[in-house]
Amino acid sequence: MRKLEKGTKLVVASHNPGKLREIADLVEPYGLEVVSAAELALSEPEETETTFAGNARLKAVTAAKAAGLPALSDDSGLEVEALGGQPGVYSARWAGPEKDFNLAMKRVADELNVAGAWKEPGPRANFTCALCLAWPDGEAHIFEGKVFGRLVWPPRGDRGFGYDPMFLPDGETLTFGEMDPADKHAISHRARAFALFVDACLEGKQS
Repeated sequence: MRKLEKGTKLVVASHNPGKLREIADLVEPYGLEVVSAAELALSEPEETETTFAGNARLKAVTAAKAAGLPALSDDSGLEVEALGGQPGVYSARWAGPEKDFNLAMKRVADELNVAGAWKEPGPRANFTCALCLAWPDGEAHIFEGKVFGRLVWPPRGDRGFGYDPMFLPDGETLTFGEMDPADKHAISHRARAFALFVDACLEGKQS
């Protein structure tokens, strides 16, 4: 598998500022030059796949070919056990065209209540992240991570993004929305997928 050498320009194939910030923070110690798809005015492909891995591959390959640079994409979302894994790959769409995740979190809570599935200490859920590294010639590799926990209501904290304020990871007392970003990075689904990506694709950290 090809390695990303220090100094390589890497496209982060996302227009989501929260994801971009987290990925940039994770890659920074490895000496890569990060540029976002938005900075390069790359359009977002329609996410037509039914899995996180499929959508991650679609976004990374599209960005790598358009930019002529290696590209890293992320497709991630919340899977709620009592809702049959929903919202899953539709996590962002539940937030509507305005990407209002307060609305999305309320929809999750409402659907659980309608199903009679909101039971203390909170419904089981997990975040899944699929990272894909793609090259302009179409080579692509997937790395997937998960973190398990329970949902809380009302949401707690104004850190993080997306569904973070309603997700309490197993063994923790703070939601992802309450955690210091460094603490979240240490245990998140994205960090777990990123660790696999690091082992396979990155050279050592800068001294």
